Amino acid sequence: MSTIEIDHLAKKYQDTSNNGVLAVDDLNIKLADGEFLVLVGPSGCGKSTTLRCMAGLEPVTKGQIHFDGENVTDQTPEERNIAMVFQNYALYPNMTAEQNIEFGLKMTTKLSKEERTKRVLETADLLDIEDLLDDKPKELSGGQQQRVALGRAIVREPKVFLMDEPLSNLDAKLRTTMRTEIQQLQSELGVTTVYVTHDQTEAMTMGDRIAVLDGGQLQQIGTPLECYYEPENLFVANFIGEPSMNLFPLEVSEDELIGNEVNYAISDRIREAVTDHRHVTLGIRPEDIEIMETDDLNSFVGTIQVVEPMGDQNFLHLTVGGQEVTAAVSGEYKTNEGSKVSLKFPEESIHLFATETGEALLNCKRHSTQLPTITNLGGETA
Repeated sequence: MSTIEIDHLAKKYQDTSNNGVLAVDDLNIKLADGEFLVLVGPSGCGKSTTLRCMAGLEPVTKGQIHFDGENVTDQTPEERNIAMVFQNYALYPNMTAEQNIEFGLKMTTKLSKEERTKRVLETADLLDIEDLLDDKPKELSGGQQQRVALGRAIVREPKVFLMDEPLSNLDAKLRTTMRTEIQQLQSELGVTTVYVTHDQTEAMTMGDRIAVLDGGQLQQIGTPLECYYEPENLFVANFIGEPSMNLFPLEVSEDELIGNEVNYAISDRIREAVTDHRHVTLGIRPEDIEIMETDDLNSFVGTIQVVEPMGDQNFLHLTVGGQEVTAAVSGEYKTNEGSKVSLKFPEESIHLFATETGEALLNCKRHSTQLPTITNLGGETA
């Protein structure tokens, strides 16, 4: 196990221009011993580059990386004692599952054959793949290959696990199963883990904390619920959450936030937040929009364009003043495309951002710290 500190990390790739391409820009992150951190962001945001710099596969342009207080910036991957799981599994096709798992031990340690075999069998038992050890990769399913790749990482007993989109090649149902298995393994082993994904569902469900990147820069780092309920800027608010947050550009007047058929009354709380700002963006998540029988304060008429049934809930895709809006309602809610409904944006559920800078000015009152806790049967709080 290990603590990790990324200190002012920058990585620039050379290209045909004189300036080069800055993939990671002044990144600062600290991980506690045994923490599970997820790096998430759109393609090209710098998350995989950051992981490769941590692994020693890419030289850094600027900054330092420390494991347990030791500067490992210029060390080889072997010297860093890390284990990496790749998107494409990277298994040797001519070797059995057992040989693939054992290979790293054979190349990097002085353990005897008996000791290596013991570790492989213990790891196979942990991953429930004892019956697959004699099979070669072409005989294994995608999920089984991923377990072998995980086994190859676990068997080395590294200080740090680095995982680069390891589930992206699996089908949706198997991804869900493997997410749970990786979480359980990481919790049981207690190894500090950095996990890269572009899938926000993986980020929200797996990490102790998530680090949201865009354009090579850290946008926010915090628990999944902090990033969801308390986004620090417009990018995080729009990126985290599926469907995305509804956003409305508005102009600040004395008593209202004025938009295209969306005018929002200014309370004392909102007035304090928007002071010194002429243009703001109002955000509200689909599940926070209320469907009203009649018009009310801060309600707007929307026309339903598409109803997307999801089982336990329906997504209503509407237009309000020419702008597309998504609302989440109960799966039992019955309505027809083309119908007009009244949508209310409760003040306690809205977010406000400075339109020019994207800075969060006001977040919804339903903070993650105010969510109910779960009490175990033994009386302990989870």
